[in-house]
Amino acid sequence: MFYLDPLYLILALPGLLLGLWAQMRVKGTFNKYARVRTARNLTGAEIARHLLDNQGLQDVRVEETQGFLSDHYDPRTRVLRLSPDVYRTPSVAAAGVAAHEMGHALQHSAGYAPLQIRSAIVPVVQFGSSLAPILILIGLLLRFTPLAWVGVILFAGAVVFSLVTLPVEFDASRRAKALLTQSGIVTHEEAGGVSAVLNAAGWTYVAAAIAAIGQLLYYVLLLTGGSRRD
Repeated sequence: MFYLDPLYLILALPGLLLGLWAQMRVKGTFNKYARVRTARNLTGAEIARHLLDNQGLQDVRVEETQGFLSDHYDPRTRVLRLSPDVYRTPSVAAAGVAAHEMGHALQHSAGYAPLQIRSAIVPVVQFGSSLAPILILIGLLLRFTPLAWVGVILFAGAVVFSLVTLPVEFDASRRAKALLTQSGIVTHEEAGGVSAVLNAAGWTYVAAAIAAIGQLLYYVLLLTGGSRRD
């Protein structure tokens, strides 16, 4: 018979629900300001290139990538990739996202410690986060607790990654807002829309961290006897 542990609902469900809300909010906010053109009529690609050049980062390339809000900066290849809705569009939303990703390039150039830590643990997290639930499940089924604890330790790496991501993303947004206004790319009124888009995106990282912490606590309590079935 199907059983859903109430402790799981208490610890993990809030973060998952917050994540769904955050995803809906960021999509809604982006779509709203994607319809608002900036006074200077610069596309996201043009804004990213302008800001990069002004900061002495002419060696960072700006490329288009497929997908909705798939924008990211790759520190390994020093390439800033923007989704079509950002790369090609002269909107307030595109300005905010392009400047945010440019903020990551600026972090990389400045040796921003949280970004360096996040980049260093990416391979471990990618491997561990997919393997951890399997090890925990097998360990519990076979009543081999040490194996389950290995899974918990691996999953803890994903939690560390989500926590380190918070200062990385918030700092990139802070840099983006400052650079856009200081350079005159957006007006005071447009800056409000940029903040709305980036603040909405920030909630997705907060939700991910809360969900990861809740799930880790559930695993720990499960193995230490904090979650009991009658």
